[in-house]
Amino acid sequence: MLEEEYQERRVLPRHLRKTEPQEAPFEYSLREARPEDLPDVREIYNHYVANSTVTFDEDRMTLREWRSKYAYLKKLGMPFIVAESPSGQILGYALVTPWKQKRAYRFTVENSIYLRAAATGKGLGRVLLQELIDRSKAAGLKEMIAVIADKGAEASIRLHESFGFTEIGRMGRVGYKFDRWLGTVLLQKSLK
Repeated sequence: MLEEEYQERRVLPRHLRKTEPQEAPFEYSLREARPEDLPDVREIYNHYVANSTVTFDEDRMTLREWRSKYAYLKKLGMPFIVAESPSGQILGYALVTPWKQKRAYRFTVENSIYLRAAATGKGLGRVLLQELIDRSKAAGLKEMIAVIADKGAEASIRLHESFGFTEIGRMGRVGYKFDRWLGTVLLQKSLK
């Protein structure tokens, strides 16, 4: 009993105790992209252009190019969604584009998902991919293709596989970026 009382007396008052800082909850909402989101979308994408091999683009996309792409996807009725924080910051985006320009491919799309660096590792990519799949089905699309770099994008490959995408092929040494050759992994999912 005496030892228990002694232990109780040794507890520091609350204001002197070290506590781990509480991280704010990761909150966001998903919505259709709007023209005013494009500067943020461009910033997110260009980060990957300059710092990674997850995109084979070597030149940053301009706002004019993003406006043109947005208008094209809107005209086709293709899903283009953003994740927005409660403060209005765009945390990431997901979109689909036609797989090929030939009319026979009109029901097949390629997906793209990019996250702001601070939003990675929190499950947002998973949420965006599910929403993109749901909206693509609703738009009458039938097949979704993911073209993923074979180096540096292993998390993206695992994410797609967890959604039922299956590997349909690989292309080796088709891209050259940052002084090295890169290949791609192609995955496909039926949306029926």
